[in-house]
Amino acid sequence: MQRAVAASISSSRATAWASSSATARHAGAASCSTSRHPVAPIRIQGNRHPVPVPLSLPLLSTRRPARTALAAAAATTAELPPADEAASNSGGIAGAVQLGAMIVAWYLLNIYFNIYNKQVLQALPFPLPYTITAFQLGFGSLAILFMWAARLHPLPKLSAAQLAKIAPLAAGHMLGTVFTNMSLGAVAVSFTHTIKASEPFFTVLLSAFFLGEWPSLLVLGSLVPIVGGVALASLTEVSFNWVGFWSAMASNLLNQTRNVLSKRLLGGEEEESMDDINLFSLITVLSFLLSCPLMLLAEGVKFSPAYLQSTGVNLQELCVRAALAGLCFHGYQKISYMILARVSPVTHSVANCVKRVVVIVSSVLFFRTPISPVNALGTGAALGGVYLYSRLKKSKPKSQ
Repeated sequence: MQRAVAASISSSRATAWASSSATARHAGAASCSTSRHPVAPIRIQGNRHPVPVPLSLPLLSTRRPARTALAAAAATTAELPPADEAASNSGGIAGAVQLGAMIVAWYLLNIYFNIYNKQVLQALPFPLPYTITAFQLGFGSLAILFMWAARLHPLPKLSAAQLAKIAPLAAGHMLGTVFTNMSLGAVAVSFTHTIKASEPFFTVLLSAFFLGEWPSLLVLGSLVPIVGGVALASLTEVSFNWVGFWSAMASNLLNQTRNVLSKRLLGGEEEESMDDINLFSLITVLSFLLSCPLMLLAEGVKFSPAYLQSTGVNLQELCVRAALAGLCFHGYQKISYMILARVSPVTHSVANCVKRVVVIVSSVLFFRTPISPVNALGTGAALGGVYLYSRLKKSKPKSQ
């Protein structure tokens, strides 16, 4: 009898130990699965005086996981670092170096885009914003088609309902690029980017109107130096004219409307939600298709090669510059999306603010743009307000 009782107790202990070990292994696997997140100088001839530029382009949710109970005898806890820390998601030092290289490439491509684009606009005997926009969107579309053909990114599954929603965004994207080119052709690059620093104002306004997202008082307070700085810089800008000012403002309004409305297509309730890369790619391709008839209607006759050559423009160099500007334009926007996938939206906004400072300073130095102390104060106040806005704006976790 005693032997039977002892055997029964031993069997019960063995069964309990096996059950506890299986539970621990299952919980450990679940914890592990949740710990990962998903020049030679060259001149363009014309009636203006372009500046030589090097042609050699460089190669270019924060969330704390729940503590997991493993077993009564082996309880452990795990906590992930914030998403802003590149080393946590990208493999330590190598990931941090990769992220840093992407940010440098993002800044360089933006700088080169503004320089090449401004030189093309300066060399033309008359403004051709629709044609320049079509060139930029066209080269971006070629890069996108290559990406899909080479299977570097999966093809989107586009429904008729999604196409109907994307088409207005593409029209806004195309017109926003047109107005940006109008502003860059009319005023200094630094002034255009100072005006475009007022984007947070339009973001707050449109988010409240379309999405019902009302900002806090601190966020509203950060808009005061932005608006005041842009106004001060406008009053003291040497190259100021109303065409350049209102074109940049229109570009802000259209681009931020596109960004706000794009949220409805990312992670929506539709059967096949679309990722940000494919959404941006479709917007770019549709924008190019929409820009072609507008270009031919508004500027098609003026852009004949014979006519441009008769005005003294070196057509070959002009096309090379326009092609480089288009590739840089698409490249820096695509890298921007890649960086956003690795860091939080707040960190991305701060990096974007620093990028605007780098672009303004580099354009002032390259084009030798005269800047008065008051103008510099206004630009600094606007950029400081953008930085403050970026820090105060709370990050929202992406829908999984």
